[in-house]
Amino acid sequence: MSISKLFDGYNAGYAQDLYERYARNPDSVPEEWKEIFSGRIEELIADGLITPDALRDNGLGSAPPSAALPSSPVEPPPSAIPSPEAPPVRRPEPRLEEEGADRRRLLPRIARAAFLIQAFRNHGHQLARLDPLGSEPPGHPQLDPAFFGTSMEDLAAIPTSLVLEEGGDEPLSQALQRLREIYCGSIGFQFEHLEDPAKVRWLWKEVESGRHAQPLGQEARLALLHRLSQVEGFERFLHRAYLGQKRFSIEGNDMLLPMLDLAIERAAASGGRRVVLGMAHRGRLNVLHHIVGVSDTSILREFEETARAEAAPSHVPTGTGDVKYHHGAGGEYELRDGSKIAVSLAPNPSHLEFVNPVVMGMARALQFAGPGRGARLEASAVVPILIHGDAAFAAEGIVAESLNLARLRGYTVGGTVHIIVNNQVGFTTNPEDGRSTRYASDLAKGYDLPVLHVNADDPEACLASVRLAIAFREKFHDDVVIDLVGYRRYGHNEGDEPSYTQPLLYARIADHPTVRTQWASRLVSDETLSSAEAEEIEDAVAHRLRAAQEEVEAEESRAHTLPATPAEAEPEPPETAVPLEHLVQVNAGTVAVPGEFTLHPKLKRQLEHRRSDFAADRAVDWAHAEALALGSILSENVAIRLTGQDTERGTFSQRHLVLHDVETGAEVTPLAEFGEGRFEIYNSPLSEAAALGFEYGASVAAPETFVLWEAQFGDFVNAAQVIVDQFIASGRAKWGQQSRLTLLLPHGYEGQGPEHSSARLERFLQLAAEENIRVAYPTTPAQYFHLVRRQALGIPMRPLVILTPKSLLRHPRAVSSVAELTRSSFRTILPEESPPGDPKEVTRLILCSGKIYYDLVGVEGRAELRQVAVGRIEGLYPFPAMGLTALVGLYPKLEEVVWVQEEPRNMGALAYIGPRLRGGIPRDVALRHVSRPERASPAEGKNRNHRLQQERIVREALGVE
Repeated sequence: MSISKLFDGYNAGYAQDLYERYARNPDSVPEEWKEIFSGRIEELIADGLITPDALRDNGLGSAPPSAALPSSPVEPPPSAIPSPEAPPVRRPEPRLEEEGADRRRLLPRIARAAFLIQAFRNHGHQLARLDPLGSEPPGHPQLDPAFFGTSMEDLAAIPTSLVLEEGGDEPLSQALQRLREIYCGSIGFQFEHLEDPAKVRWLWKEVESGRHAQPLGQEARLALLHRLSQVEGFERFLHRAYLGQKRFSIEGNDMLLPMLDLAIERAAASGGRRVVLGMAHRGRLNVLHHIVGVSDTSILREFEETARAEAAPSHVPTGTGDVKYHHGAGGEYELRDGSKIAVSLAPNPSHLEFVNPVVMGMARALQFAGPGRGARLEASAVVPILIHGDAAFAAEGIVAESLNLARLRGYTVGGTVHIIVNNQVGFTTNPEDGRSTRYASDLAKGYDLPVLHVNADDPEACLASVRLAIAFREKFHDDVVIDLVGYRRYGHNEGDEPSYTQPLLYARIADHPTVRTQWASRLVSDETLSSAEAEEIEDAVAHRLRAAQEEVEAEESRAHTLPATPAEAEPEPPETAVPLEHLVQVNAGTVAVPGEFTLHPKLKRQLEHRRSDFAADRAVDWAHAEALALGSILSENVAIRLTGQDTERGTFSQRHLVLHDVETGAEVTPLAEFGEGRFEIYNSPLSEAAALGFEYGASVAAPETFVLWEAQFGDFVNAAQVIVDQFIASGRAKWGQQSRLTLLLPHGYEGQGPEHSSARLERFLQLAAEENIRVAYPTTPAQYFHLVRRQALGIPMRPLVILTPKSLLRHPRAVSSVAELTRSSFRTILPEESPPGDPKEVTRLILCSGKIYYDLVGVEGRAELRQVAVGRIEGLYPFPAMGLTALVGLYPKLEEVVWVQEEPRNMGALAYIGPRLRGGIPRDVALRHVSRPERASPAEGKNRNHRLQQERIVREALGVE
């Protein structure tokens, strides 16, 4: 029976679609269809169900491979296809192309050839020689012509032009051999999973043309030997001179440095002004020296100081700083033509991949060019390069969060180049125990990124992968991943013995020549230079480093100490009050929308209310005060970036800085068109660690920009604790980084349960020291207004944590007059508004922060408690000691001070504030606290229990039944 009888006109298209899927991956279609396509393709074509053009169009539209990869120093792969010598090479008979009857007979062979070509593209990486230590690649059955029922001899009779576009008359077997050399050599390509066919076709053309695999000329070959000699010589010198000191050597992946050289050159050629690097500790010292330009004496001095400290253990350094392999630096990289490009390496703690979003944020902040709100984002100007570890890339969730940012409009950087420094082992953990995937890079496939696996012992292949990666970024402004497969010559650190846990692996490594040795031997064998000349290059590196060490040792002996965090003179606080006439203009700008724009009816009423009757006696709520603060900052030519989860509207439907046309869906952001400063506001992905890390990076790279990040609920910042601990709280003390990043964390106990109540204030206060951050819990819109303006306009720069409200956003008492915005400033301590009694008669002073204040002053019967006063500590860190003394001095008959908080006793501000309160209260005045009891969970799960606890706290604090 003819196959055509299985179908009708309606499902013939279905058969065509299945065939196209089959041509890309035979395993992607049901078995019965696989059988039909593999054995009866000529019937499908004869019956008109599959068009002959599909043989070309699906997966076979690239240019012919015209150049093979340069010869590789690694052993060629075992034959999955018979070698070119096996089948006799026959020129195709002219009649095969000229006679229509014979053409149909040829179609099944063409189809099988098409499947084999696609198999190389899909699975060639599984036959590639990627391991420098010589392990056998797994292979794949589809890389054998027999899988498709053909042979190389059969394919030798087919002209390449019948299968590949722009193909010539050469036998197809020769073209297939070239594809084998390309796809199964020292680079394994994975890009068939990409959803964009334009990217796939472009990669086919680039890879199969061999353009990226340019053979090195003699000058470049010698330059590469010099670079590899520098990289290896630096590591060997440190290993011998400072035996046992940690340095986290790059040895085994030495080609990382020449790859970075080429990436920087290519970035500069594409218009780049700066390259921003991020990496963990492995290889960092080498990168700092050879890429960023930190001098050898500076690095050796760090080792000498460590040795001196070990010799004099009684020495106690001042300050903190960080270990040498966590520091960052900036410098100028000299290009081959003598020009220079800025290069910086971001500092990073031992938390490996957490620097990823920080570098992305730095890159985006630096990509803005031009003044004010007209600044353009120039992705080509700044190129981020992230250097990963294989175990960490596969296992740390921050990697997935960071990859997810790549194409989001508020986070795109025009493509990040990722290089995985693949040691093939973790600290002591083998890959099969550290990930559930074949490759360390497989996570990237889920984010639709091309992956290039490359053998770290094949220098030319390594450089070819960089050329292709940079070209891909330049073409598509998207991320690309290079998996640099090498090894780790020593243990996790130089004091570790790796053969305890990987004895067989390290037995092979001990006998394995370095890539520098291999490359030098290759140049000697092809008479590019002599053995003596190769040794001279190596000796020159060692001589230079010995001279640098002698220079450091000759320095005057002195007690080397880490510098203390420099004291900064506290400047006069900035003017945060705004004249009324200017606030009127700002207010109009915050609600300006085009005339044809159709607002939601409810929102239209809210904005009209903001616009109408704006005068000194007008009451403004929290969101209105925030909009006025941001607008006034923009009017002073300060750029603002505000991001977070649902931030455009506001989690509590309060902000509405981005408006949506209810008829067209169009968006408008009034503040983006107001003032002189650039205004960015974006909803972030549902991520905390990467999102906050990105904003920290942006705030560090562009300190003139006021960067704010908002959590949907304050406790969500828990998921970004590493960014808070290792960057925000300690970045200044460890690395000297300056940031005015501001965190907006909704906080307050309203009976929403344990996970929507606490921003974990206690954790921020525990981290507060050396004036590293600021922590505030304001209670009025005016206080928030002045606090935000002070942070945006004031110095010295410090990160700021603001506990923002939820129920207070619409609380009738939590309002301020416009007049309060036109005078005064942020006050760290506030007395009670309209207290019921005379201060001279007050015997009990209640101190609190935040929302609980309104519960205390709003309780029924408060007016009769004339002997009780309530004060608010709005600025928690730095602690306002002078303000506390002044407040306590208002009450001459004071007998007791009560600290009141909603949070449990082991949470909130109590542990931090208790000792500090005692320092500002006379000894004869009693000091006690009221709170929830110590608990493992922040709040009650049931609203009824919450209300009972709140009522108890208020009654106990006020002393009422």
